[in-house]
Amino acid sequence: MKGIERSLAAGLVAASAVALPVVQAQGTAASAAEEPPPKFETSYLSDPKVLAAGKEVWEQQCRHCHGASAYPGKAPKLSPGSYTPDFVYDRVTYGFRKMPPWKEVFSAEQRKAVAAYVKSDAFSP
Repeated sequence: MKGIERSLAAGLVAASAVALPVVQAQGTAASAAEEPPPKFETSYLSDPKVLAAGKEVWEQQCRHCHGASAYPGKAPKLSPGSYTPDFVYDRVTYGFRKMPPWKEVFSAEQRKAVAAYVKSDAFSP
C-alpha cells in the first residue's frame, strides 16, 4: 500500500510542477494586457480643457453611482483628497469589487481626464 501512496504522491508533485509554469505563463499574459499607467503632469491636472472633458465623463456615467444623489447605498462615497490620479485612473480602467471596468467604454484619454477632474478643486461628488 505504501508503494501506491508514494506513486500517487510522486504523480501529484509531478503534476503540480507541470501546472505551475502554465499558471505563471497565463499570469504574464494577463499582465501584458494591462496598459501602462499614464503620466499625470501638474500642467495636465490643471488644464481647463482636460477638466471639462473629465467633468463630462463624470456627468455622463460616474455620478449615477458616486454622485450626491446616489447616496446612500449605490457606491462608496469618494474621498478624492486621499487618492492619487493613478489610483483613480486604475479603478476607472479596471474596476474594483462591484464597480465595473470602464476600459472598453471610455478611451484612455477620457479615463485620464476623469481622474484629473476627480482630483481637481472643482470636483464635488
